[in-house]
Amino acid sequence: MSRVFDRTTRWIVDFPWLTYLLIALISAIAIVGYVNPELVTSRFRSAQNENSTNSNSESTAAPPVEGFSFGADSVLVIQSDQFFSSEGALAMREIVKEFESQLHVRSVTWMDDIPMLNIFSLPQPVLPHSSASEIRFAAAKEKAIAHPFIRGQLLSEDATTALLLINFDRVLVNDDSQLIEGVLEIAESVSAKHPEFEAEFSVTGQMPVWITAKRSHDANTFYFQLIGYSMIAIMSIILFRGFAAVLVVALAPSVGVFWTLGIIRFFDYQNNPFNDVVLPVLVSLIALTDGVHLIVEIRKLRSGGLPPKESAAAGIRKVGLACALTSLTTAIGFGSLALANHQFVQEFGICCVVGVILSFIAVVTTIPLACSSWVGKFVQVGQEKSLVDKNLGRIGGVIDYVIPRKKWIAFVGVAATIFFIAVSLTLRPDERQSSIIPASSKAAIGLRKIDEAMNGVETAAVDVTWDQTIESDSGEVLSVVKKVESLLSSEPLIGHPLSIVSLVESLPGDAKTEDRMSMLELLPPSLKRAFYVPERRNATVAFRVRDLGIAAYDQVFVRIQSGLKDLQASHSRFKFDLEGEAVWRWENLFQIVVDLATSLGTAVLIIFVVLAVVYRSLRIGLISLVPNLFPLAVSGVYLVVTGQALEVVTVCAFTVCLGIAVDDTIHFLTRYKEELELTGCETEAIRKAFTGVGTALIMTTIVLVSGFGTVLFSDSRDHFIFASMGMITLSAALFADLVFLPAMLAQYSGSSSSTGADNVA
Repeated sequence: MSRVFDRTTRWIVDFPWLTYLLIALISAIAIVGYVNPELVTSRFRSAQNENSTNSNSESTAAPPVEGFSFGADSVLVIQSDQFFSSEGALAMREIVKEFESQLHVRSVTWMDDIPMLNIFSLPQPVLPHSSASEIRFAAAKEKAIAHPFIRGQLLSEDATTALLLINFDRVLVNDDSQLIEGVLEIAESVSAKHPEFEAEFSVTGQMPVWITAKRSHDANTFYFQLIGYSMIAIMSIILFRGFAAVLVVALAPSVGVFWTLGIIRFFDYQNNPFNDVVLPVLVSLIALTDGVHLIVEIRKLRSGGLPPKESAAAGIRKVGLACALTSLTTAIGFGSLALANHQFVQEFGICCVVGVILSFIAVVTTIPLACSSWVGKFVQVGQEKSLVDKNLGRIGGVIDYVIPRKKWIAFVGVAATIFFIAVSLTLRPDERQSSIIPASSKAAIGLRKIDEAMNGVETAAVDVTWDQTIESDSGEVLSVVKKVESLLSSEPLIGHPLSIVSLVESLPGDAKTEDRMSMLELLPPSLKRAFYVPERRNATVAFRVRDLGIAAYDQVFVRIQSGLKDLQASHSRFKFDLEGEAVWRWENLFQIVVDLATSLGTAVLIIFVVLAVVYRSLRIGLISLVPNLFPLAVSGVYLVVTGQALEVVTVCAFTVCLGIAVDDTIHFLTRYKEELELTGCETEAIRKAFTGVGTALIMTTIVLVSGFGTVLFSDSRDHFIFASMGMITLSAALFADLVFLPAMLAQYSGSSSSTGADNVA
C-alpha cells in the first residue's frame, strides 16, 4: 500500500504547477463561498421556497386569539419591600411611564395591568394611588398576593420581587445595549429621583440571554483564539527552534480552516452552532498534528543531507500514508454523525467530513510544496537545538522500562480503560440556559433572582383539547383541567400552575369547580382567552420551570406524561400535550447528546474495523482501541469527579479529541509496521517507531495543550470545559501512545521475529 500511495502522490513534488493549480482551484471555490455563496445556494433555496409556498397555501389560517401573554423580550427584575407604599407606587408608575415613552419600546406589562377579579369585572388597579392610606396599601397587597395571575407570575409570594415584561419594536432598536444596559439605566435613573424607594434592579429574559451569549462568544472567540494561536506559535518556535519550520507547519491548518469555512457556506450550514465553534478547532488540530509529523520527518531528511525537493518527496512517502489513514478513519467516523436524528448533528457530521478531507489535502500539498521550494533550505535550521529532539534519548528510557514489563503494563492499560469507561457511563445528559452565559453577567444574575423569587422565568404548558361530542361550556372541561392542574401542583419543581380553574376558583362562591363554568363569563376577556379558547375546543394549563438543568426535570416530565396518559385513559374524549421550550429541550437536546454519543461510539467501531483491514490484522485493530479509548475515558472520569454532565460541549470535545488521539495512534502503528518489515524484530521495531514519531507526538501535545491552556481563563463555562477536556485528553493520549501502546504491541501483536508479518487473530 505504501508503494501505491507513493506513486499516486509523487506529482505533488514532481509537478509543482499541478499542486499550485489544485490549491488555487480550491481556494477560488472557498472565496466564492465567502463572498457570494448565493450563486449556488439561491437555486436550491428558490426551489424549497416554492414547495413551501405550495404547502402553506393548502393550510387554513387559525382563528385569531386575543389573550393575555407573559411573553417578553426583556424582563426587568425589581427587588424591594416598598412596592405597596406611597413612594413605591409613585416610583413604579414613573418607571413604567418612562419605558412606555421610549420609541423602541412596544409594550410594558406589570402587575397594575392585570384586572382584579370581581364578579362585576370592574377595572381596578392593583396598586392604589400614591395618596392612599397605609391600610388601603396593605389590603391591596393581600389582594395582589391572592390573585393567581399576579402571585408567582408578576409578583413574588412575599411581595418583595416584581417583574416588568418589556417588548421592543426591533426595527427601532439601534443597539443591543438598549435591551440590557439601556433597560437598567432607565430604571435606575427614575428610581434615583425617589430616594425613599430603595430597590435593586437586574435584567434578564430571552433577548438579554441571547445577546449576552453572543457577546461572550464573540469576545472569547476572538480574544482566546488570538492568545491561543499566539501561544501555539511561541511554543512551536521554542520547540522547533526554527522560524521556517514553524511557518511551514502553520500553513496546513490555516489553509484547511480557510477552505472548510468557505466551502461549507455552499451548504448553508455556517449558522450551525457546532460548525461555528467546534469545526474550525477540529480542522486546525487535525491538520496541525499531521503537519507536525510530516515536517518533523522532512527536517530529519534535510539534516541527513537530502536536497529540499527529495526531502519533501521522501517525507510524503514516510508519513503520507499515515496521514491518509488518519483522514480516512476520522472522516468515516465523523461521517456517522450524518446518520443522527437531529439536523444540527447531521450538518455537523457532513461538515466534519468536508473539513477532514480538505485538511488532508492542505497537509499533503502546502507543506511538501513549501519544503521543496527555497523555504525548504531552512526548515532543518534549529533541529539540533530542538528541546524534544535533544531529550528524546532520555525519554527513550520509557521503552527500556516498558518492554521488560510489557505484560503487566498492557494489563493495566486494558483494565484502566475498562474501569474508566464504566465510570464515564454514569454521566447523564443535561443542559441549562445559564450555561451559555458567564455566571457574573447581568442576564445570569437576573435568571437566578427569578428562579428564587418566581420559580423560574421559563414557562411550559399542558395543552388540553376535546372532541366535538363535548360542549365547550361543559363542566367536564373544568373538571379535567383541574385534574391537570393538580397533577402539576404535585411536583415540587413545577412553579405556579395557572389555568381557567385558577381564575374561576378565585371568584367568590362555594360551588364546586365543575359547576362554575358559567362564571367564566365574569372573567376579564383577556385573562380568559389566555387559557380558554372555546372555538378551538382548547384549554391551557401553564407553569414555570427553573433553570436547574433539564436533567433535574427528566423524571418530573416523565411523571407528568405518565399522569397525562392516565387522564387520557379515563377521559378518552380529551387529548393532552406537554409543550414548551423546556419540554423541547428535554426531548431534543437529550436527543442531540444521545446522537453525538452514539455517533462517537460508532466512530470508534469504524476506526477499529478500518485499522484492522488496513493493517491486515485483527489484533492490531483491537490493540488500537486502548490508546484511542483511554484518553476519552480519562476525560469522562474528570467530568464525573468534577460533577459535570454530558452536555453538547462535552460530547463535541470528545469528538475533537478522538480525532487527535486516533491521529497519533495511527502514526505510531504505521511507523511500527514499516520498521517491522525492515528489521524483522518486534522490539527493535517498537524502539524505532518510538524514536521515529516520538518527537512529533510530544511536540503536538505540548503545543496543543499550551493553546488549550490559555482558554482556561475564559469566563465562559463552555470554553473552560472544552479547554480542560482537551488538555486532559491530549495528555492522556500521549501517555497511552508512549506507554500502553508499545507494551500492548510487544505483548499481543503476535508478530514473527523471522518475517515480521502479523498473524491474524
